Amino acid sequence: MPAPDPHTRLLQRRAFLGQTGLGVGAAALSSLLGRDLATAATPRPTAGLPGFPHFKARAKRVIFLCMAGGPSHLETFDYKPKLDQLDGQPMPESYTKGQPIAQLQGQALKVQGHMTTFRRHGKSGQLISDFLPWHGKMADDLAIIRSLVTEQINHDPAHTFMNTGTAISGRPAMGAWVNYGLGSVSEDLPGFVVLTSVGGRNPQPIASRQWASGFLPSRYQGVEFNASGDPVHYVRNPAGISGRQQAALVDTVKALDRKRNALVENPEIDTRIAAYEMAFRMQASVPELMDLSKEPQSVLDLYGAKPGDGSYASNCLLARRLAERGVRFIHLYHRGWDHHGDLVKYMNVCCPLTDRPTWALLTDLKQRGLLDDTLIIWGGEFGRTPMFQGKGGPGRDHHIKGFSMWMAGGGVKGGVSHGATDDLGYHAVEDVVHVRDLHATMLHLLGIDDMRFTYRHQGLDMRLTGVEKTQVVHPILA
Repeated sequence: MPAPDPHTRLLQRRAFLGQTGLGVGAAALSSLLGRDLATAATPRPTAGLPGFPHFKARAKRVIFLCMAGGPSHLETFDYKPKLDQLDGQPMPESYTKGQPIAQLQGQALKVQGHMTTFRRHGKSGQLISDFLPWHGKMADDLAIIRSLVTEQINHDPAHTFMNTGTAISGRPAMGAWVNYGLGSVSEDLPGFVVLTSVGGRNPQPIASRQWASGFLPSRYQGVEFNASGDPVHYVRNPAGISGRQQAALVDTVKALDRKRNALVENPEIDTRIAAYEMAFRMQASVPELMDLSKEPQSVLDLYGAKPGDGSYASNCLLARRLAERGVRFIHLYHRGWDHHGDLVKYMNVCCPLTDRPTWALLTDLKQRGLLDDTLIIWGGEFGRTPMFQGKGGPGRDHHIKGFSMWMAGGGVKGGVSHGATDDLGYHAVEDVVHVRDLHATMLHLLGIDDMRFTYRHQGLDMRLTGVEKTQVVHPILA
């Protein structure tokens, strides 16, 4: 068979790209030819649902600071004098009989006292451990919840539960839900951005499905920004491709995509067009966003950040920059809090890496007038046991029956504590807050009634907060 002439090859290539959906990537470049025309033909990636929010929102955005691995509530926010009194003694069976235990099954359980001291801070007198001196400086801004409970005792399913409200993989992340309901203020950045950092013991991997969109349209998924190299994979133009060449290709491919979608009416094609248009706009916005060298030295010193180092400190500064630019949900993971052994050693790694930058983020947002409408949430996927674990330096096992988190900012009352665990910090016994209640409270502050926030999937009205009745934690609201 004779080889096709060059014009035939070009037409075949264009048809292939259009029909496979890869051609919609070029539609991103239609922004060069006129953003108004492009967005009129495809769904705006920033648009939320009609009628949202349900009521006046107290917060416009969320910054979720995930201490991945499960920080010990007994070395951070939950002081129990009896724990020290019983240090080294057998753990009373009345606490643990029939309870889920991750890695201490079949072992003689002994009480492990606090491995640090606690002090009262601020006018509110919040009890905070000496591992977190910078938290002490912002005690009057924090609403500390000391009675969290969750349902999954191992890391990956526990993250899945915290992020999606269920242990079933493949459900939408809370950031995707928020992005779907409210959209993003920014036209040049995704509505849901993820940043990760590492430092501490046994940093557990974080799978990208933790910020996936699940059954929601894919344009609502989180986008991970890399700590080094290109901030986002494939965001730069291929070498040797000029704007004129791109524009010529766009004219043809755009027409092919629209003609194809007129036949198949596939909403996912519209989604991909919108996503690639966003990708093109990110070619300009993301490099500028990630360039921390333009920040004043005083701001870099405030956070302890160094441009390009990929640290939690730099990610906190990036979180502020993302908040300023209208990103709706910003999720920071710091991996390294899995302290089964040598807890003191690794708390002295994790806390210096995260304590001051967290304070700096809150302080910086406050100085810029952004804290009032930015909800900050701090915590891990679960807590740690009151029992001893580890060879060498003592540590603590995974624990789901009672642990601590805090909220601050948009609509949250500062300087308050909510709930309590029992005398040994094992069971949440007062004003218990389930993870789904945490989600309901977050949505409430964003102006969303979680009971009315649904998406039809496989014949069911799905919710972030599931089918159970939830409780908004009203006592911590301003």
